[in-house]
Amino acid sequence: MTDAQDIPARALDWHRAGRAVALATVVETWGSAPRPVGSQLVVAGDGAMEGSVSGGCVEGAVVGEAQEAMADGRARLLEYGVSDGDAFAAGLACGGRIRVLVDPVGGSLAAGLLADLVRARATRQPVALVSDLEGPGRRLEPASAHAERFRTDSAGVEPDGRHFVAVHNPPLRLMIVGAVHIAQALVPMARLCGLDPILIDPRPAFAAPARFPGERLLDDWPDEALASLGLDARVAVVTLTHDPKIDDPAIHAALRSDIFYLGCLGSTRTHAKRVERLAAAGFSADDIARIHGPIGLRIGARTPGEIALSILAEITATLRRA
Repeated sequence: MTDAQDIPARALDWHRAGRAVALATVVETWGSAPRPVGSQLVVAGDGAMEGSVSGGCVEGAVVGEAQEAMADGRARLLEYGVSDGDAFAAGLACGGRIRVLVDPVGGSLAAGLLADLVRARATRQPVALVSDLEGPGRRLEPASAHAERFRTDSAGVEPDGRHFVAVHNPPLRLMIVGAVHIAQALVPMARLCGLDPILIDPRPAFAAPARFPGERLLDDWPDEALASLGLDARVAVVTLTHDPKIDDPAIHAALRSDIFYLGCLGSTRTHAKRVERLAAAGFSADDIARIHGPIGLRIGARTPGEIALSILAEITATLRRA
């Protein structure tokens, strides 16, 4: 399955294979639009395409414009509108308009610049691709130049009305310590919410491929696994084992990093004992206050699926600062 995160890399791969390629990006929306600003579609000269800019309602028109852009090397800024009366048939639930920037790779979007973008993404370096909507100018800028956009994952047109900032944050990762029954519900839900889950459990009976088909499983001790994976501001960590020998090393590693979320399973009493151990280990009250424990939003969850839902809801609320 191709995620939106893969589209620039796919465009570069196709270009390097000798195919004509164009990259289409949603730069603005008004009213109802099925795809958010920043969504992308890659189109090849032979008609192949991946991704989406509208959920299907204007893709055909965009592909046609992309073919012309590949032929002359010039960008196109397209606008499509659908009235309320025609919206349902076209895929815009309540009517709306979108603007789409079409860039031919090797033309208005230099292949070298695209390669630099793909390289930054592969090394989990946040970077902005800034496009002049009135000319051929394209450039990469550091995330620090657009801090609020990166905090909220908000691509968009700048107040000058001329420059579009595409936010390329590293993919969100969810590191789950404890391949328990709750994790079996949490993993597929996390994928649906746009997080890349990784399971960590040194117990072979739990971290078994048969229990988590096709998922990434690490049977290392959590502190070692987290160190090898790397912890940054695009990572959430949850601990689910109830076993301090396994959970505590992961919590220590997480509290020494700048991850955006740390949640720990257990009752209020269990969490109180956890707090005592962390204080004895030298963690400050402010450090410990970063932990969401007991984990999850208070929705009365009882089953593994409901608990997983409450965890993802809390992760989302923390990410979006709701």
